[in-house]
Amino acid sequence: MVPFVDLKAQYHSLKAEIDRAMTEVIESSSFIRGPALAAFEREFAAAVGARHAIGVASGTDALNLALRALDLGPGDEAITVPNTWISTAFAVSHAGARLAFVDIDPATGQMDADDLGRALTPRTKAVLPVHMFGHPAPMDRIMAICRPRGIRVVEDIAQAPLAEVHGKKVGSFGDLACYSFYPSKNLGCYGDGGAVTSDDDVLAERVWCLADYGQKERFRHAMAGWNSRLDTLQAAILRAKLPHLVRWTETRRARAKRYGELLAGLPVRLPREAPWAKAVYHLYVVEVDRRDECLAFLRAQGVMAQVHYPACVHLQPCYAELGYRPGDFPAAEAAKDRILSLPMYPELTEAQMRTVADALAAFLRRG
Repeated sequence: MVPFVDLKAQYHSLKAEIDRAMTEVIESSSFIRGPALAAFEREFAAAVGARHAIGVASGTDALNLALRALDLGPGDEAITVPNTWISTAFAVSHAGARLAFVDIDPATGQMDADDLGRALTPRTKAVLPVHMFGHPAPMDRIMAICRPRGIRVVEDIAQAPLAEVHGKKVGSFGDLACYSFYPSKNLGCYGDGGAVTSDDDVLAERVWCLADYGQKERFRHAMAGWNSRLDTLQAAILRAKLPHLVRWTETRRARAKRYGELLAGLPVRLPREAPWAKAVYHLYVVEVDRRDECLAFLRAQGVMAQVHYPACVHLQPCYAELGYRPGDFPAAEAAKDRILSLPMYPELTEAQMRTVADALAAFLRRG
């Protein structure tokens, strides 16, 4: 069997480092905002090219806190893409703002900057580009649209730490950037975790306070906040993993290249990296005809492929009141029926990749 992701293999490759980091936290009994958290926040900020990093309880909380730090609320509008995970949209809804969408560029699966320019309204206060699958959104074009209009930009980088646009890291374009450390992410902990980064001192302080009950100092609450702190144990695990992130990223890129070689010539659409982009391949997403049939065939052959995601957000039942209909975002809607995520992780072996390629080829040969 080829698992979709193999977290056990990663753990065993770093067992001594991770066990030592966990033991140090347990023996110190400093489980909440302990020294390992402050150290990780400094080191993560440096790794992604940000001035500030604030560890929070999850990637979802990172989005919620970022939008609340911007005072997004009723009367405002925020725009994102319909092919994202639902958390991006929920953050807008929970802030009380109106949620709107723009279509994706079918060549990359990322926010269509031209469609964004057409979709802006006087109410638009924030735009949330999502760097889907590990390929960056066209941040230079998005910022050229948003910055002159005073529209805030919050980058959703759950799937794309260290991705680049014209040699500049994602997360360094917008006002705030949100990361997820869900276990299967490119940098993952052993539970839920996330971070918000920013170069803006005021916004960073607001996020920090909001994540800790609104406290600027203990027992003095400057704002109504939440309990959304990244616990020290998870921070220690992430800190042990962080020095390996660059190597893991390059390995993912090498695995993606190898998949391209193994799948060349098959009637399948492979992921394409834009000339201006450096993708980090959180997911390796192909497009095939008869996707659901293909997925079932691969799984029967022991290849644990998945779909990210089988439904567009604007057509989810919880957003029926927004009035969107099938066909409103044709590129995203066409892709959702064809996309297929193949196993992708640094520990993936040549033999496993050949098994995946052979199984996919066998399905496609059936006609």
